[in-house]
Amino acid sequence: MKSSPANRSRDIERQAGYLHPEHCAPPPPRTHSADDMWFIRDGCGIVCGVITWLLVFYAEFVVVFVMLLPAKNVAYSLINGAVFNGLAFLALASHFRAMCTDPGAVPKGNATKEFIESLQLKPGQVVYKCPKCCSIKPDRAHHCSVCKRCIKKMDHHCPWVNNCVGESNQKYFVLFTMYIALISLHALIMVALHFVFCFEEDWAKCSSFSPPTTVILLIFLCFEGLLFLIFTAVMFGTQIHSICNDETGIEQLKKEEKQWAKKSKWMNMKVVFGHPFSLAWLSPFATPDHGKANLYQYVV
Repeated sequence: MKSSPANRSRDIERQAGYLHPEHCAPPPPRTHSADDMWFIRDGCGIVCGVITWLLVFYAEFVVVFVMLLPAKNVAYSLINGAVFNGLAFLALASHFRAMCTDPGAVPKGNATKEFIESLQLKPGQVVYKCPKCCSIKPDRAHHCSVCKRCIKKMDHHCPWVNNCVGESNQKYFVLFTMYIALISLHALIMVALHFVFCFEEDWAKCSSFSPPTTVILLIFLCFEGLLFLIFTAVMFGTQIHSICNDETGIEQLKKEEKQWAKKSKWMNMKVVFGHPFSLAWLSPFATPDHGKANLYQYVV
């Protein structure tokens, strides 16, 4: 017989009396508001995040100054410039939101005697105390050793966004992978067209840089675009598949039994991107409004 969501929370501790709240120091006082920016001080993640922005800026430089500005067709330059720069802006905005949004961190150190008593636990009720961050862990939450917090519906920790991908920022991560894949594809198409144009015309006239410099810049952009297109397209598809099946990456790896109610794939999409469907799904500036999309529905 499966317990209700109010009476169930997976744990190594089987009874509330064995949570040992005396081992947990009181949580630090909250000196910041909920709107304060979230940022993980991890050296590797910060370096990966900076590299991501630099690679996008490099692509911007090559596309604008090597391919579009020297082009004789003004309409071609304006249209492709507006599309590429617009997608690049959305990609960087999505990256910033994914990096600086609280992914769904559980309050640290709340496994105190006072908090446990406030839960009004019933005899036999099972709850989970994370031994690493001393928090009462909700269902589907996992501890991240980099963020040093338990994250609700944690999918994975991504160094490229220097953050966990969890309940509250998965939308921005999915948009980031989508827009990076789109600008990578767009850049590859423009590189191919530019090579065709330069082969037909004088190489000295197809770019404001010398022919050897132009070739090197285009080859590096082609390599970057192809690499990021494959990586982000696969990641985008994996994320959409996980969202539709309502199963995080960690839950798939651990092969955890689903204890939550099965919802339709469309409802699962609304849980992440917002309810109801709108163009705001594609905007990194729109915070998802879950509305009727229930985040947690469990089998009773």
